[in-house]
Amino acid sequence: MSSIAGFLKGNFLPGQSRSCDTTGLPVCNTASLYIRLNAVIAVVSLLIGAIAAILIALTRWPAVHLLPAEWFYRFLTVHGFNMLIFWIIFLEIGILYFVATTLLNSRLFSKAIAAISFALMLIGMIMVNAMIFTGQADVLFTSYVPLMAHPLFYLGIILFAVGALLGVANFFLTIHIARRDKTYEGPFPLVVFGAITAAVIAVVTILHGAVVLIPTLLWSAGLLETIDPGFYRVVWWGLGHMSQQINVAAMISVWYFMFSLIVGAKPLNHAVCRGAFILYILFINLASAHHLLVDPGVSTEWKIWNTSYAMYLAVLASMLHGFTVPGALEVAMRKKGYRQGLFGWLAAAPWSNPGFSGVFMAMVMFGFIGGITGVTIGTEQISIITHNTLKLPAHFHGTVVAGTTLTFMALAYYVVPLIFQKDWYAKGLLRLQPYIFAIGIFTVIIGMQFAGSAGIPRRHWDISFAGTPIPITPMESGWLALVGIGGVIAFLGLLIFLLATVATVFFGRSNKGRPMEDWGGVKDISAGAGTWTKEDDHKTPGTWALVMILLTCFVVYFFANWKALADVWWVH
Repeated sequence: MSSIAGFLKGNFLPGQSRSCDTTGLPVCNTASLYIRLNAVIAVVSLLIGAIAAILIALTRWPAVHLLPAEWFYRFLTVHGFNMLIFWIIFLEIGILYFVATTLLNSRLFSKAIAAISFALMLIGMIMVNAMIFTGQADVLFTSYVPLMAHPLFYLGIILFAVGALLGVANFFLTIHIARRDKTYEGPFPLVVFGAITAAVIAVVTILHGAVVLIPTLLWSAGLLETIDPGFYRVVWWGLGHMSQQINVAAMISVWYFMFSLIVGAKPLNHAVCRGAFILYILFINLASAHHLLVDPGVSTEWKIWNTSYAMYLAVLASMLHGFTVPGALEVAMRKKGYRQGLFGWLAAAPWSNPGFSGVFMAMVMFGFIGGITGVTIGTEQISIITHNTLKLPAHFHGTVVAGTTLTFMALAYYVVPLIFQKDWYAKGLLRLQPYIFAIGIFTVIIGMQFAGSAGIPRRHWDISFAGTPIPITPMESGWLALVGIGGVIAFLGLLIFLLATVATVFFGRSNKGRPMEDWGGVKDISAGAGTWTKEDDHKTPGTWALVMILLTCFVVYFFANWKALADVWWVH
């Protein structure tokens, strides 16, 4: 942990902090309280969203077809808000409080702001879910105008957003007093810099939400006569897409943090890593345009600009992190003595540590699934044949679920003992949990991907279209069966995590006054592995090989999609 930040002195008053018995890092008592509260509600949201997810998956499986149409769409809305917004943003506010206080050795700026932030977010979450479950907001996650929900639905989203904005403000003010009081040495640690990136994107995201949702609230309440649907869609995606890029910045920050914590990995080049985060801030909003490529109300020139030069600069940021994160891991492992062949360092990694395995699998699936599919369907021509099929949710399940959710689960294996001061229950089972969840969500994604390639629509209750003479092949039914089977496996993995978390937080053995139980790291065998030079700090042959494999997979997938596009272009 000493590689993450250097410390001078904190700005705590007596009784405002404690020292972690494992790492020696300071823990602000106020921040710890609101990290706990946000984490608890995040887990509740995750459970609600997960129940909705398994019901949706079993409905898309033709042999089961569980829910009636009305409840299918209702649970689809529940799933979207609780998984994409509430679960992740509640947890991200907790992460912001953690990095601004513990990693900068500072007290939280304001307990009052934290309390108001949490209260508004909680009230907003309850209001949104209440409106959906009572059938007064059957508008799906995007809630496109002219679909109209009850005014309390929009008010709930606004209150949640204002609460989140206050949490972000508290984060920035905490950083201000840490700089003012010189509680840390040198520049911001990279983890904190990544969190700042997420917070900046969050501010821009919430401002988009204010621009689009406040008028929509007035329209729903009868105070405005109409809302322009084209305006709504364009501005809404500045909220909808960028909210997921908050996740990406936070997720990558967690990758750096976890690999540093578990194996002592250090960034290969701080300037390159920070530059990659800045690219997210500058270009990720423009990349939101790929959701509008089939929208006739937006000009072709605007679409081409946003989905070529602008989007590629945002993708460049992820490509840079896609090299520097595993590269840092490889150097750290080779420095410990694991230098056999291209991948000896990877084979020797602590795969039984759920913190490590969860983060590494999230990183691989985010890059190989979310990244490759996102760039491909983000081109104007291919979007025409993919956007309204199951290939689109296959993409964002590869980013938000396989990437962000699995990453945050892995983080919990270290943060729960640190913040809640409890040892985990069922550690043997939890070592398997990331694998169960990853296998499940990978199966879901594969099923969606191939069903989408066959033209199966997304957000549709019945692919047979209520018995109309549209042929549904056994293969198409098979792909949807994979979605259902994978959903069951992923739900099992998630349920193991949820039950173990609740049991640990409320009934776990206290670790106050002693170090937390170790999940297992990597032994240093460098004494017998030969000399290590300064030049070796930048040699990453295994990572280069992995990157080449990623780029090869991208080329194959990209041109396979162009072949599919060519099949629908009849040239005479």
